[in-house]
Amino acid sequence: MEEQLHKMAAEAKEALARADSPEALEEIRIRYLGKKGELTRVLRGMSALPPGERPRIGQLANSIREELEKQLAERTAEVGARVKKMRLAAESIDITLPGTPFLTGKKHPLTTVQEEIEEIFLGLGFSIAEGPEVELDYYNFEALNLPKDHPARDMQDSFFIGPEVLLRTHTSPVQVRTMERTAPAVPVKIIAPGKVYRRDDDATHSPMFHQVEGLAVDRRITFGDLKGVLDVFAREMFGGNTRTRFRPSYFPFTEPSAEVDISCVMCGGKGCRVCSHTGWLEILGCGMVHPRVLEMSGYNSAEVSGFAFGMGIERIAMLKYGIDDLRLFFDNDLRFLAQF
Repeated sequence: MEEQLHKMAAEAKEALARADSPEALEEIRIRYLGKKGELTRVLRGMSALPPGERPRIGQLANSIREELEKQLAERTAEVGARVKKMRLAAESIDITLPGTPFLTGKKHPLTTVQEEIEEIFLGLGFSIAEGPEVELDYYNFEALNLPKDHPARDMQDSFFIGPEVLLRTHTSPVQVRTMERTAPAVPVKIIAPGKVYRRDDDATHSPMFHQVEGLAVDRRITFGDLKGVLDVFAREMFGGNTRTRFRPSYFPFTEPSAEVDISCVMCGGKGCRVCSHTGWLEILGCGMVHPRVLEMSGYNSAEVSGFAFGMGIERIAMLKYGIDDLRLFFDNDLRFLAQF
C-alpha cells in the first residue's frame, strides 16, 4: 500500500505539472483527491493491513494529501495568473484612441416651433391653457356656433368614438371651457396648444397634427387689437421685415373673420414658386369672437368683446424651415431630424 501511495503521488504531481488550464486542474483534483478519487480508493485497503501498520500508512496518506493540495493550490494560482494575463492581452484597450461618441437627443422641430410660439405670446401677456383631447360634441361644435345640422361641420371630417364623443378637431374647445370657468370676469388672454385630429392624410395634411389657438376677451377689444397682436407674432416668428395681410373669410365662431397671410419667407414678397408668384403665404385664420359664442359661455356680448385665432404648428414649421412634405415630421427619419 505504501508503494501504491507513492506511485499515485508521483502520477498526480506529473499531471499537475502538465495541466495548463483551470479545467484540467479541477479534473486532477477530482481524480486524485475527490471523494471517489485515487487516494480514497487506496486508503480503503487499510483494513487489510496489520494493526501496527495502519498509523504509519495513515500518516503517510495525510502527508501526501497535504503535499498534493499545496501543489494544486500553487499550480492553480500560477495557471490562473497566466490565463488572466492572456485575456488582458487579448482584450487590451489602447487608451490613446478617441472614445466612442454618444449621440445626444434633441428637440423635435415641432416642439421647438411650439415653444417659440408660446414664448412670443407669453411675452404679449397671454397664458397657456390645456384641455382634453377626447372631447364632447357640445364643446367641439355646438358651443362654437356649430349646431348638428350646420354645413360647416363637413369641413372637419371627425373621429367619433361615441354618439356625442369625438377626438377634438381643433383646440377651440379649450377656449370655451376657459370662458365658462372665468365668466363674467375679464380680461381673458390664453393660447391653447395641443394635438388635434381630422380624417386627412396627404403631403400637407395628417390625421393627427398640432394647433395653437388664441383667445382674448375684454371690454372694448377691437379688430385693430387682433391685427396688432398677429402682426407682432409674424415679425417675431419670421423676421422683422415680415408683412401681414388680412383677407375676409368665414368661420362660424367669429364675426367678422379673416385669413392672415404673410409676405413670402422664400422670396420676401417678390413672387416665387412657393407662393405661386403672389408674394403671400397663408398662415392662420382669425376673427372677432361671435356674440353667440360669448353668450353661450356666460358673457354679456353687449359689454365685452374678444378676438380669436388659430394656426397649425406644422404649417408654421414648414414655412420657417422650408419643408414641403408634412409627413416628414412623423417618419422618425434621423437624416431629417438631425438637421434641426
